[in-house]
Amino acid sequence: MESISVFDMLKIGVGPSSSHTLGPWRAAGRWIDELKKKGTFDNVASITVDLYGSLSLTGKGHATDIAVLLGLCGFDPVTFPIEKIDETITKITTEHKLQLNSELAVPFIPKEHIKFNRKFLDFHPNGITFRATLTNGKKTFSTYYSIGGGFVVKEERKRAKKKVELFSHFPFPIEKGTELLAYCKAEGKSISEIVLENEKSICSEKEINDKLKAIWDVMLDSMYVGCHTEGTLPGGLNVKRRAYETNKTLLTSTSYSNAEEWIATIRNTEVKFRQILKWVSCFALAVNEVNASLGRVVTAPTNGSAGVIPAVMMYYMVIENHDANFEDIRKFLLVSGEIGSLFKKGATISAAMGGCQAEIGVSSAMAAGALTELMGGTPEQVLMASEIAMEHHLGLTCDPIGGLVQIPCIERNAMGAIKAINACEMALDGDPANAKVPFDKVIETMWETAKDMNTKYKETSEGGLAVKVNMSDC
Repeated sequence: MESISVFDMLKIGVGPSSSHTLGPWRAAGRWIDELKKKGTFDNVASITVDLYGSLSLTGKGHATDIAVLLGLCGFDPVTFPIEKIDETITKITTEHKLQLNSELAVPFIPKEHIKFNRKFLDFHPNGITFRATLTNGKKTFSTYYSIGGGFVVKEERKRAKKKVELFSHFPFPIEKGTELLAYCKAEGKSISEIVLENEKSICSEKEINDKLKAIWDVMLDSMYVGCHTEGTLPGGLNVKRRAYETNKTLLTSTSYSNAEEWIATIRNTEVKFRQILKWVSCFALAVNEVNASLGRVVTAPTNGSAGVIPAVMMYYMVIENHDANFEDIRKFLLVSGEIGSLFKKGATISAAMGGCQAEIGVSSAMAAGALTELMGGTPEQVLMASEIAMEHHLGLTCDPIGGLVQIPCIERNAMGAIKAINACEMALDGDPANAKVPFDKVIETMWETAKDMNTKYKETSEGGLAVKVNMSDC
């Protein structure tokens, strides 16, 4: 049974894409570790990188080449200062060399040594191969697959097997929603309490709280930065940032200087139904505008869907419960992470495998369930809310214009957040005993839909809006 930690589902990284940016970045680091273990790192004379399938077709728009360079330099996507990205890439492209793992200088011309291949590898649409020629003339290579949400595997899944062994002592191993509900009933616990017990089996409660606090801090910061940054997003679509103007229009006062004071200001602002919709959309747009500009966000479960969960949590904090505290945040993140892991186990969180239903659909389901627990719902109602949210995202395609995580991606986060709140309300008013679509069945349906979906609608920019709208018209 595959066990996935909440911290696998919610990762701090750099935008615009978890599968096309964070994944390749981490893959480069994995390859460096592999070279060191083999004892060949010091003998590397030259490097080339091959991108395949979706990584190739939308790689430029997703900054895959930039991520590869930063990963080869040995930088950490969690901590690397994003303001230094341009400077670092410029240095490599002008000097035609990079410092492999910040240790070994090797010649490197990005336009020549990063190759975009339209070919799809069999194992997964997001393939990346690192090749090195050694000083003795011998060659070595390794292929990795970025399978969504920042997860990176090799085809033999050796690392995945190790992870299963690490989590094999989860007191409550969960593969399906029915198993999760059975544990809740047997133990008399909420979903967040069951998930917390699993996490405590691999690290201390203080470590869990510190990690969750760090995740929320990044989520909050991305909303705050997005709501206070003007201008146009990079990439050539000339997409104007909208969160700034919406935030400015909705607030009656701007006498604040940090995120906590900003929250207090929003709480003191009169909010009617239209304003609620605008605020939720504003929070979601803000995060994904930061994501689209290579800012730091949390994969939830992916970068392309990073705005849904923080937007819904903020809705709870500033609209529903002004006394919300870290305990509420902890419950929300634990529940959302567990729901996301169930979709990953039973289907996919990769748009290259399942279209946007695998990103916005899953994030909306995660947020809907988490909000339902905070609003007093039973475990059964939590999964009912998640099912409702996903049910109304089934078949959603991934067709980014220009391969950029902007149109329609940014707006879809706002729509996913609104749907999550609506799904929560319907579940709270409903009786799970009368539900016609079980949670596990919607996951099965999503996976079947993903397999039936035409490849051109799976993050290739070869179908849908991506071919109907010309970048030159934007």
